[in-house]
Amino acid sequence: MKKLENKVAVVTGGNSGIGLAAAKLFAAHGAKVAITGRNKATLDAAVATVGNNTLGIVSDVANVGELAGQYKQISDAFGKIDVLVVNAGVFIAAPFAEYTEEMFDTSSDINFKGAFFSVQKALPYLNDGASIIITSSAVSNKAMATAAVYAATKAAVTSLARSLISL
Repeated sequence: MKKLENKVAVVTGGNSGIGLAAAKLFAAHGAKVAITGRNKATLDAAVATVGNNTLGIVSDVANVGELAGQYKQISDAFGKIDVLVVNAGVFIAAPFAEYTEEMFDTSSDINFKGAFFSVQKALPYLNDGASIIITSSAVSNKAMATAAVYAATKAAVTSLARSLISL
């Protein structure tokens, strides 16, 4: 028997990188997998790669209004969620003096606000004892001239994860 047979795993940002690797692993262990991403073409390609009747949902974690709907759609298709991987993120590098407000807002809306509300809006759809995994970055503890905002948002995500442990 596979370790995650009859379990439901959701991976935000599951259309590439770490998220896609996680989705493949969950599927390989028998989970029903739902992945989200902003780009339909990469999401469709990821769904085909993961296989195992993976559900792909075009969704932007920066748009809080979309989150509850995506979790309802997943719950309607698969049932309650056993594993939530909050992974969606964006890296926008630029020198500090040239970083625009739009770049700042995009980074913080996806990396931090998206993580916060991805967890909050998922709560009604989680099974008792569900696992929540939030990806951050080692960069959160490093100084990088062109990644100040990315590092700050990932430090915020790390702090959020610590705070959620106490719930």
